[in-house]
Amino acid sequence: MRRLVTLALALAGVAVFHLLRLPLPFLFGPMAACLIAALAGARLKGMGTISVLARTVLGVAVGASITPEVVGRIPQMAGSVALIPVYVVLIGLVGVPFFRRLGYDPVTAWYAAMPGGLQDMVIFGTEAGGDGRALALIHATRVLVIVTLAPMILTGLYGADLIGAVGAPARDLPVTELALMAAAAVIGWKGAERIGLFGASILGPMIVTAALSLAGLIHSRPPAEAIWAAQVFIGLGIGVQYVGVTMRELRSFILSGLAFVVLLAALAAVFTEIVTLSGLAHPIEGFLAFAPGGQAEMTVLALVAGADLGFVILHHLTRIVVVIMGAPVAARIFTPRPRG
Repeated sequence: MRRLVTLALALAGVAVFHLLRLPLPFLFGPMAACLIAALAGARLKGMGTISVLARTVLGVAVGASITPEVVGRIPQMAGSVALIPVYVVLIGLVGVPFFRRLGYDPVTAWYAAMPGGLQDMVIFGTEAGGDGRALALIHATRVLVIVTLAPMILTGLYGADLIGAVGAPARDLPVTELALMAAAAVIGWKGAERIGLFGASILGPMIVTAALSLAGLIHSRPPAEAIWAAQVFIGLGIGVQYVGVTMRELRSFILSGLAFVVLLAALAAVFTEIVTLSGLAHPIEGFLAFAPGGQAEMTVLALVAGADLGFVILHHLTRIVVVIMGAPVAARIFTPRPRG
C-alpha cells in the first residue's frame, strides 16, 4: 500500500509539472512530489526491483548510442578522460578536510567526499565503520542539488533547450529490435549482477546493447515511453531518500551536503572550462561530463539536452571506476581504523 501511495504521488507530480509546463516533468515531478511529502512526514516507500529495472532502460539507451562512429572517436576523448582521475583526487583533497572540520569521523568524512554512486559509497562507508545514515543523506543531497541545478545551468548558461527527443514511440520501432532491447536489459542486468559488476543495472544492459548495436542488430534507442517511465522511478527514488529525516539530520547532514555541493560545483566549473577552452569538448558535453551527479540522472539530462551520450557516459564511467576501485584502498591507507 505504501508503494502504491508513493507511485500515485509521483504520477500526480508528473501531472502537475505538465499542467504548469515546468521542465522535465517525468523526472522533476515525481522528485518534487516525493521530496515534499517525505519532508512533511509521509511514510513513502521506494519501488525496489521496479526502480532497478527502470535503470536498465537507461543502460540500453546508452548502449544503443555506442556505434562504430562513437568507438572510432574514443581516442579523441582521451585528453578529457585523462582529467577525471585528477578531478577525483582534487575532490578528495578538498572534501575530506571539509567534512572533518564539520566534526565527522575520518571514515564518514572520506566516503562522504567521494563522488561515487550513492549506494556504493553508503555500502563501502558503512562496512568500513562510517555513519551510513549520514552518508545516505549527504550523497542523496548531492544528487538532488546537481539534478535540480543542472537544467538551469544548461538552459541559462549554455543555451540548451532540453526538448531533445528521448526516443521514438514504441509503435514506430521494429518488434524485433524491441525484443532485443528487452532481452539485453534483463540478460545484461542479471549477468552483471552474477559476476559482481558495480552498477549492474546500467552497465550490464549497456554492454550487451552496445554489442548488439556494433553488430548492426539495433539501430535505435528504447521507446520514448520506456525512457519516460525510467525518469519517473529515478525521480521518485531521489525523493524517498528523505523519508524519516529528523530536524537534527536536516540541520547536520543535509546542510553539510548542500555546502559540499558548492565546493563540487566550483571544481566542476573549473574542469568544464579547461576542456571547453582547450577544445577537448563542446560546452554542453563538457558540463555534463564533469557534473558530479548520479550516472542515471546525468544520462537522462544528456538525452533531453541532445548531448553526445557516448562522450558524457564515458567520463562518468571513468569517474565511478576510479572512485570504486580507488576509494576503499585509499581509505585503508589514509584513514585510521575505528576503535571497538
